[in-house]
Amino acid sequence: MTILDELAAHARERVAAAQLRLPLAELKSMTGSLKTADFPFEKALAKEGLSFICECKKASPSKGLIAPDFPYLQIAREYEAAGADCISVLTEPKWFLGSNDYLREIASNVKIPCLRKDFTVDEYMLYEARVLGASAALLICSILSFEQIKEYIGICDELGLSALVEAHDEAEVETAVKAGARIIGVNNRNLKDFTVDTSNARRLRDMIPLNILFVSESGVKGHQDIADAIDMGADAVLVGEALMRASDKNAKLRELKGL
Repeated sequence: MTILDELAAHARERVAAAQLRLPLAELKSMTGSLKTADFPFEKALAKEGLSFICECKKASPSKGLIAPDFPYLQIAREYEAAGADCISVLTEPKWFLGSNDYLREIASNVKIPCLRKDFTVDEYMLYEARVLGASAALLICSILSFEQIKEYIGICDELGLSALVEAHDEAEVETAVKAGARIIGVNNRNLKDFTVDTSNARRLRDMIPLNILFVSESGVKGHQDIADAIDMGADAVLVGEALMRASDKNAKLRELKGL
């Protein structure tokens, strides 16, 4: 099994355990009492200029522990103060040391939209994301079928969630487009072996219609990477490790923005 296979398998186990505590029917009823969202994540990415999705991430399978000290609320507030457009919050607990609580607290303490960064394998996780306060959820083509992606985009639409559909190669981009994705993220990191090729997003850019929001994910370290993203016509970049390792996250984000 690849790491991605293990992540997906563990996500299924987590869903099964969560449903014992809170059945899907009850979770769905909780979303009915929430204020209708108007897709703020999409609006943030569609603004003029390059948008920045800044990530709160304690660890990863490839890098291990990234942030031993992880004051996630402080980090999120720093991102917001520095001009981040959105915040990506890892909720996967085993390999990324994430938590649903991180997302719940961050989403209720910042005004910018939050993405639930996890390995969505069941509709349950979409309703869960909405209840936790997320404005967007991640759908990864390499662990979902075409039918699932299409179905999950439909559920996201009903919930007012944006679906960030992630692809890594030509076939996955084609699947995302056919499934009706309004936001496609091209991951420069291969989730099967976690190697990074920063030219991947540029290579696949022309396959994505201009009416679909395009996000370049992973491998952003300096201002040149940002210049490359702008040059290829990206609407947004997702920046994780470079910001998490920076002692002054405000200064690092301003550097990336060229300020």
